[in-house]
Amino acid sequence: MLNNCRRAQGAEYRHGNRSGCLKGTRASVLDEIERWTEDFDKFPVFWLNGLAGTGKSAIAQTIAERVFADGRLGASFFCSRGVEDRSNLQLIFPTLAFQLAHKYPAFRSSLIPLLQSDPDVVHESLQDQMQRLLVEPLRSADISTVIVIDALDECRDEEPESAILLVLGQSAPSLPRVKFFITSRPERHIMTGFRGPLLEKLTDVFVLHDVEPQIIGSDIRRFLTHELSALAHRHGGCEGWPTDEQLNLLCRRAAGFFVYAVATVNFLKHRFKDPSDRLDIIMKSPESTVHEGKAELKVHASLDSLYMSIFREAFCKNDVEDHAMVRSVLSAVVLTANPLSPSAIADLMGFKSSEVLRLLELIQSLLALRDDMDHPIQLFHKSLPDFITDPARCSDPRFYISPKYHTELALRCLKRMDHLEKNMFSIPDYALNSEVKDLQKKVEESGIRGAMEYSCRSWHKHLIVTTHRTEDVVSALRSFLEGRFVFWLEVLSVLGAVGDAARALNMTIKWLNEVCPDRQLDYSGSRY
Repeated sequence: MLNNCRRAQGAEYRHGNRSGCLKGTRASVLDEIERWTEDFDKFPVFWLNGLAGTGKSAIAQTIAERVFADGRLGASFFCSRGVEDRSNLQLIFPTLAFQLAHKYPAFRSSLIPLLQSDPDVVHESLQDQMQRLLVEPLRSADISTVIVIDALDECRDEEPESAILLVLGQSAPSLPRVKFFITSRPERHIMTGFRGPLLEKLTDVFVLHDVEPQIIGSDIRRFLTHELSALAHRHGGCEGWPTDEQLNLLCRRAAGFFVYAVATVNFLKHRFKDPSDRLDIIMKSPESTVHEGKAELKVHASLDSLYMSIFREAFCKNDVEDHAMVRSVLSAVVLTANPLSPSAIADLMGFKSSEVLRLLELIQSLLALRDDMDHPIQLFHKSLPDFITDPARCSDPRFYISPKYHTELALRCLKRMDHLEKNMFSIPDYALNSEVKDLQKKVEESGIRGAMEYSCRSWHKHLIVTTHRTEDVVSALRSFLEGRFVFWLEVLSVLGAVGDAARALNMTIKWLNEVCPDRQLDYSGSRY
């Protein structure tokens, strides 16, 4: 029953390659948070807010590890806007409930009867989810625990006040022995949620980017010294490297942003190139790529300069005709709804897998890239898509990913679905999916995974933000609806995602009405 519960995969703190804080760094912040987790006379909610790159997720990871080690961590949810399930507010409470049920038998004894009697509870409103999936089982089990939610700003939420924080403010007082640790950027709707009359009096707030600069600077210097010393040792002990002058410049450019220090270390860890030569590239790069007068972007200046140096170093020798390929591949990395593998990107964008892998290896310091061609690519940090999709920050047109690339992705998805066929999984006539014992094997053998699965699940997500070449997109859409629509429904049904079809079609109708306002649309078929 629990394993069939709707939830987000990979949201727990132990999933993936998340890194915590280097031992000895962020000590005062971590100690304050840990004291809060142990004292139930303190506020039930702790909000760690900070600008992008200040190290919130590393702190959340370390706190999760610490409270797990002493048995007090109940559940965790690490949000990510680059992964569809982990950016969906509707999946946070079911995922937390699933983890709590595995952790605490008393919680499980209360939750399972609820799921048996009302399995659709996981699709209800956030208020009902919170009350029925968390509050009632927690109170019934009388559990004392800590729940971690990292990067709440990464979830899709169009409300002026965070929907999940509104619910939390209503429910937290009835859970006196449960602690909620939440991190996020200081986005307006989240700040409004924490300042609401219910939650404000329940929340301890720590502003990470307001920590004294000398404390952060000392931690960043310690991190760089540790990492670069280890790197020098692996390369034969480059004596006197890095110099104090180089360390001082790196610390000054980091300007309190741990993401700069981590990105620098990743750039220097090239498998084949000398780290001292790579460091010289950074030393020679300009302090900033930001135009004068854009004061709101000055906090990103050094990071932008570092990213630009990495891209220029990687692609400076490319021919002009290769630039379009670079942008196409980068768009498939930063704009897709879920991470794709190198082989899936190649299949979707029409390149050779070896070409895509070689290109991505040039910027491997910005990616979690494995030798496995079928393993999804993870971005090093959420600041990368922020940079590369902002023309004011990514000033080199060779690398800037404009919104028009959503058009290319929509067209590529529609073109990929031209290859859909009837009964691709060879399911016997009139058989229910649940009756096919080797269904998953048939899915794997069908070749649907990768680019085709992504196209079937996500074509409409690129379509609805398309404003470029709309006539081409409408033509491709018509061809798909007339020729492959039923086959698409078959695929979604077998993948357990048939509910996505209704959402996709509703979003498509809305988009068509926006881009073709003067046309009479006939929704009974695909002609218009």
